[in-house]
Amino acid sequence: MKSDNNVQSVDRALDIIEVLSEESGGLGTTEIAKRLNMNKSTVHRIAATLLNRGYLAKDRNGSYKIGLELIRAVGCYINSLELQTEARPYVAKITGELGLTCHLGVLDGDEVVYIEKMDVFSNVRLYSQIGVHVHAYSCSLGKCLLSNYSAEEVRHIMSNCRFVRFTDKTLSSMDELIADLDAVRRRGWALDDEESEIGHRCLGAPIYDYRGDIIAAISASGPTSVFTEDRIESVASYLTEQAMEISRTMGYTG
Repeated sequence: MKSDNNVQSVDRALDIIEVLSEESGGLGTTEIAKRLNMNKSTVHRIAATLLNRGYLAKDRNGSYKIGLELIRAVGCYINSLELQTEARPYVAKITGELGLTCHLGVLDGDEVVYIEKMDVFSNVRLYSQIGVHVHAYSCSLGKCLLSNYSAEEVRHIMSNCRFVRFTDKTLSSMDELIADLDAVRRRGWALDDEESEIGHRCLGAPIYDYRGDIIAAISASGPTSVFTEDRIESVASYLTEQAMEISRTMGYTG
């Protein structure tokens, strides 16, 4: 049942997408209008907009089909669900083995969104919850994810970033970030050493897909009193090993 609060044009656009999703051979404007009991000119106008955005495609006969942009968007969601499913046992394993909080995150513009988390420090306030966005430049997961891109691409992705300083260790410029990402690529992991929060250390490792692209990252974090400086190398070794295992479940063969 459709709510009275529905926006009619959006409703109609979704109706068009839904009717086309059932027809692999595509449909013309007249047939879409007939099936949806919609004015032909309305169908043409909405379909043209969806076509321009890539959510519909048009074949040589003039029939509309589902477009690549819609497939890409749905594919990203499905991949995210698959990633969460595959990574969840590793998140628990990392938390149990290291005694540190584990996060799984993906890049969303110039921020990181956490899609999985297991916390072992119930009495310690951390700066993230699942679904919350945090600045990519000041967290280890963000650095891992940005290391997938060239310096030019990073400058574009981060073009609107203001580089707020949360502590005196926070990266404060694009040049500092670019230099840090070079180090991430060389050693294969990233470190947030009290850059987001004083007294909190976080180490991240990248997760690759079948193409060799970094699609996510996983981290281990905790208070500096627990995640001490002398643990950095051992945590890095274990975490990168687990990240590679997750990558293999996503089809990575490198």
